[in-house]
Amino acid sequence: MKKVIFAEFGGPDVLQLVDAEEPNAGPGQVRIAVRAAGVNPVDWRVREGQILGAHPIELPAGVGQDASGVVDEVGEGVEGIEVGDPVFGEGVSTYAEFAVLSAWARMPEGLTFEEAAGYPSVVETALRIIREVGVRPGQTLLVSGASGGVGSAVLQIARDRGITVIGTAGAANQDYLRSLSAHATTYGQGWVERVRQLGRVDAALDLAGSGVIRELVELTGDPRKVISIADLGAPEFGVRFSGVAGSVPQALAEAVDLISRGKLHIPVDKAYTLAEAAAAHSDSQAGHTRGRRVLVV
Repeated sequence: MKKVIFAEFGGPDVLQLVDAEEPNAGPGQVRIAVRAAGVNPVDWRVREGQILGAHPIELPAGVGQDASGVVDEVGEGVEGIEVGDPVFGEGVSTYAEFAVLSAWARMPEGLTFEEAAGYPSVVETALRIIREVGVRPGQTLLVSGASGGVGSAVLQIARDRGITVIGTAGAANQDYLRSLSAHATTYGQGWVERVRQLGRVDAALDLAGSGVIRELVELTGDPRKVISIADLGAPEFGVRFSGVAGSVPQALAEAVDLISRGKLHIPVDKAYTLAEAAAAHSDSQAGHTRGRRVLVV
């Protein structure tokens, strides 16, 4: 099978598409014929060697943790799923023609494989950081870097829970944020004052890592009311960096519920082939994404 790997830490150019042995499903796992794989910031952070404490690896290593596809092998002890079922979920080395998943759910009706591949880690992260930041119905949440995958999920989950959201993004994504019921404003010079004009901020999330932690603490008045998933320097300001996943099966179940109720939709901004993984990483690192980027197998 074809699989994307890297044999050394570095930039996108270290990614290679190689021939590899097919993996097999172990106990409590399923193997899928991959149809699409999600491209997440954690993928290129691991490729660069940034966050190996939470993601220890041995080189050469595969890439990717989110995927959708068709079950073609069921591991020992797995019940309720059969060969041929379309699923989406989380595993390892998902930038490949076959991948093993450790958490999965049946794909909701009407969802494409490309769309489904963009949900697992994104929804788990969104649910986790909303919980960790402690924002409640009736309060206002500020989301810095709100137009990407996690931001798109946060905005819609918050709306479903009765939480008001102020989102910052580039000028081209203002209408997109408003379509998700957020109060939108641009980042850049004067952004703090623009946010203040939109209302009081009870809690804030940093999703872009653009060096705004000090301002988010200023706006909320309490570093405990700020969470970052993108700025490794956040703890210097007393702000929690959230990088360890919670319950992925629970997140997938909630994603299925939200999607089925028409409360969650994350668009695919761009799709790439496995051979274009380096370009996908370069584009992901550049930011300005509207929704998700995925690899189509």
